[in-house]
Amino acid sequence: MTLRTRKFVGAIALLVFLTVYALAAMMVAIVLQVSASKLTELLYYPIAGLLWVLPAMWLVKWMQRPDV
Repeated sequence: MTLRTRKFVGAIALLVFLTVYALAAMMVAIVLQVSASKLTELLYYPIAGLLWVLPAMWLVKWMQRPDV
C-alpha cells in the first residue's frame, strides 16, 4: 500500500474511530452516572478525554510508515 493510500485510509479510520469513541464515552458516562459525584466527574472526563490518544498514535504511526 502506498503512503498516500495509507494516509487516506488512516484519515477515514481515525474519523470513524473518534466518532465511535466519543459516543461510547458518552454512553459509559451515562451508564455509570458520572454526574452523581463531582469526584467521579473529575476523574472520568480527563481520563476519557485522553484515552483516545493511544490508538490514534498507533494509527498515525502506521500511516507514516515508509513504502515497502
